[in-house]
Amino acid sequence: MHESVLLNEVVESLNLKDNSVVLDMTLGFAGHSSQILKRIKNGYLFAFDQDEEALTYSKEKLNAIGNNFKIIDSNFVYARKKLNELGIEKVDAILYDLGVSSPQLDEDYRGFSYRFDAPLDMRMDQDNKKTAKIIVNTYSYEELKRIFKDYGESRFASSIARNIVKYRESKEIETTLELVDIIKSSVPYKERVKKHPAKQIFQALRIEVNDELEVLESSLIDSLDLLNIGGRLAVITFHSLEDRIVKYKFNEVTKIDEISKGLPNIPIEKLPNYKLITKKGIKASKKELAHNNRAHSATLRVIERIK
Repeated sequence: MHESVLLNEVVESLNLKDNSVVLDMTLGFAGHSSQILKRIKNGYLFAFDQDEEALTYSKEKLNAIGNNFKIIDSNFVYARKKLNELGIEKVDAILYDLGVSSPQLDEDYRGFSYRFDAPLDMRMDQDNKKTAKIIVNTYSYEELKRIFKDYGESRFASSIARNIVKYRESKEIETTLELVDIIKSSVPYKERVKKHPAKQIFQALRIEVNDELEVLESSLIDSLDLLNIGGRLAVITFHSLEDRIVKYKFNEVTKIDEISKGLPNIPIEKLPNYKLITKKGIKASKKELAHNNRAHSATLRVIERIK
């Protein structure tokens, strides 16, 4: 079963009170949410997810703790709109865990993993019309090269895209392992020995299928605005593309202008509305790394609204 990354660090960093109103943007299998719910006996938890299996499992798990929560079947990009419809204008804490959950990776039929043979899917939301199969079979060479380079940061984006286009001229690419074979044939042997060549390409396809980076950027702006004064926003990222977006946005809203920086006492009106709680991203402890492999690439960043 899925083990939540940086669990203790997240719960502590959110600075929860007994009556906090909390927003979990990525409920998943309720690892973080179940610990949060235990801490807010007189508060309320709103949790977003669009994975049917996660929603069913998590509802049961949270019901065993309390009934002061609401699960919303939706992409977190719509969180502000959905909360406003419920009469909620502000919250005290917000969490994003941007990793793909272990069950999604382990269920071969979802097509997230390059280790199992499965239809090329990769949709977080099963109602999404765009799948990895559609992308690899219809995107042009230039489009494939772009997403493999930008979203997968692959040095072999050109050769992989070229070989995909060549392969599909004679046969549609249907399964994960079919795609893995094409990727392997496009990468020098010595590079394949260092790390699995499909990892970056599968990441790129998953991001493209689910519009992950655009959704994150848009959602972060809403989340910062949703925070009460004293409220905190915590984000766990798992690759440099996500982390760059979060780091840039957090730095942007916490920086002091150059003129005010030089003053001995900065007037309150010149201070930014937010302050960084984590100057550098928090990484998993050695203890956690020893038993939770997913934690290796995780980075936690936290910001607080101060005015």
